[in-house]
Amino acid sequence: MSDAPDLPEGYEFSADTDRVDVERVHGWLSTDAYWATGRPLEQQQRAMAGSLNFGVYDSVTGEQVSYARVVTDHALFAWLADVYVDPSVRGKGVGTAMVGAIREHLRPTGVRRVLLATSDAHGVYEKVGFAPLEHPDMWMALYYTSPE
Repeated sequence: MSDAPDLPEGYEFSADTDRVDVERVHGWLSTDAYWATGRPLEQQQRAMAGSLNFGVYDSVTGEQVSYARVVTDHALFAWLADVYVDPSVRGKGVGTAMVGAIREHLRPTGVRRVLLATSDAHGVYEKVGFAPLEHPDMWMALYYTSPE
C-alpha cells in the first residue's frame, strides 16, 4: 500500500522515457529553471539518457505537464533532479504527486537514500518524506566549475 498523494483528476504519471517531450523539457529547464538556465539541448539529452525519466501528462491531450529524472545505481542510491512543473498546472498538486509516484517507483529497487537539492521547494518534498540531511557535515562535493 502506498501513501503517495494522488494526481489530480485528468492527469497521469508515466515512467516511460519514450513519452517524454524532450524539446518541451529542454525549453522548460533551459529558460525557466534557476538551476539549468542556458543548459544546451545536447547536454540535456545526455543527462536524460543516463537517467530514469518521469512525466505527468494531460489524460485527454497527452501533453506533458511536468518532468523529473533520477540518477541511480538501482540498488543503494538515487538522486532526484530536474523536477519541473509547467506554470499552467502549478498549485494543483501535480508536482507533489509526481514526486510521490517516483518515490514509489524506486521503492522496490531497495534504494536506501534518495537525495535532491532545492532552494525553494522544501515544502513540496517534505510532503512525501524528504527531510534535511541528518549530518550535512559528512557530505562533500567536487566542483569542476564554481558552485552557484
